[in-house]
Amino acid sequence: MALRSYLLWLYLLAATHRPMVAQPNVLTYHNDVARTGQNLAEITLTTGNVNSATFGKVFQVTLDGVVDAQPLYVAGISVSGQGTHNLLIAATENDSLYALDAHAGAQLWKVALLPAGETPSDDRGCSQVTPQIGITSTPAVALEAGTGGGAVFAVAMSKDSSGNYHQRLYKVSLATGTILAVVAVTGKYPGTGDASSGGYVSFAASQYKERSGLLLLGGVVYLAWASHCDDQPYTGWIMGYNAATLAQTTVIDVTPNGGEGAIWGAGAGLAADPRGYIYFLDANGTFDTTLNAQGFPNQGDYGNAFIKLSAAGGQLTVADYFTMYNTTSESDADEDLGSGGALVLPDMTDAAGQVRHLAIGAGKDGNIYLVNRDSMGKFNSQTDSAIYQELDGALPGGIWSMPAYFRGQVYFGAVGGPIRGFQFSKAVLSSTPASATSITFPYPGATPSISANGSTNGILWAVENNSPAVLHAYLAGNLAQELYNTSQAANGRDQFGAGNKFMVPTIANGRVYVGTPNGVAAFGLLGLPAASPVGNQASTVAAP
Repeated sequence: MALRSYLLWLYLLAATHRPMVAQPNVLTYHNDVARTGQNLAEITLTTGNVNSATFGKVFQVTLDGVVDAQPLYVAGISVSGQGTHNLLIAATENDSLYALDAHAGAQLWKVALLPAGETPSDDRGCSQVTPQIGITSTPAVALEAGTGGGAVFAVAMSKDSSGNYHQRLYKVSLATGTILAVVAVTGKYPGTGDASSGGYVSFAASQYKERSGLLLLGGVVYLAWASHCDDQPYTGWIMGYNAATLAQTTVIDVTPNGGEGAIWGAGAGLAADPRGYIYFLDANGTFDTTLNAQGFPNQGDYGNAFIKLSAAGGQLTVADYFTMYNTTSESDADEDLGSGGALVLPDMTDAAGQVRHLAIGAGKDGNIYLVNRDSMGKFNSQTDSAIYQELDGALPGGIWSMPAYFRGQVYFGAVGGPIRGFQFSKAVLSSTPASATSITFPYPGATPSISANGSTNGILWAVENNSPAVLHAYLAGNLAQELYNTSQAANGRDQFGAGNKFMVPTIANGRVYVGTPNGVAAFGLLGLPAASPVGNQASTVAAP
């Protein structure tokens, strides 16, 4: 007990002597626009104190619907009439957006992203998001420098009394929960593909859901659209909106003269590199195997491809791509890349001293695709030899999740398999895992998140989608060493309910947050007083 008391005193000393504004934020899906999943400024949680004796569930909040979006964390926001708080932003499929106090779970504000007379959408006859579709994708937060405020951007689907479906992009004040702006999502793009008319394909709100986490980049909010199951007609839409005004600035359809090609990514957001290029994995759909002189599909159809977009001049265009030699047969078999998310890797130096700019992704075929962002490889009907590196069969079961990166390792959680950590050496990925978890993760596998203090105390967090769901913590450098899971404590102390498909842990300021089928659960060090800046009371809070 003396040692535990001493450790808690050290923690309190650190917590009470750091200003809230200095804490790291989680403002977007998987922590950053590269989608690495890393929080490298976590000074509270260590490999020594994350165990069932000192760490566990500290509160669980009941909200008004399923939380499919990853919770976000914003430090030091002055909330109107309520003082300064660290905010936990949570969105539900009931079209509600919440700001909760991140240390105690109390509701600070709630706003319904629904016009009068409308309800969240039904599930459109598809079991992927059910029983209703409201806010599915992870929002994005923009902070206002020097003001202590900012805004949340979120997409909400709804249905009116006449049976019409709507998709809208909202901008909401962090300080008040007030809707600052809203715009109906529409789209039109030259093409003769599914649902086209008069030489254009048009975006039909009823046929799509916004699954991909929003990308906020260069003052533009980017949206990417998935279908309801494989219910046609649909094509592959990406749109950009001015973050200040919500005016639509750009639209592209990556299967405009064909069909399908939705953007799923298991909820992963479009990824971006330091030069402002955007990357994603496109789902099964039309790919034109006849190429033009520059090696691009001659009709502009990129189904089942690893795609790089340019936003130069404010307009989205395909700058480069890679697809495998058997792309058509993979699409026909629904064995495509679109089930996984793309990750932009930090620069690496190869054996010849050349700096490499890489990105990585995987999908249903169980292969890992590592692309050179400067020359991705395009398409060859006979071979994949132009790709930077391909690890065939490295992920049995396939990927329906997003990888994470930390200290030269990339971590994948395949369906029905362990989480595997693959090591880079001189810009080349090992063909076999450096380590793996002892347990396997059922569908959809797992999207890991990483907490660390710089290069030390690296912990990999992942949720096992079971009933009850299980939050696991592993030593990032050796996944065979499990530090903690929510089944270890007696009497179900840390259990938080059933699984919720694409569950992505958010780690910030000594806490781990997980969305659930009816709210958010928070985990942290046990036994801390409620007055602590990060809080610690174990409680269940109902937020109406």
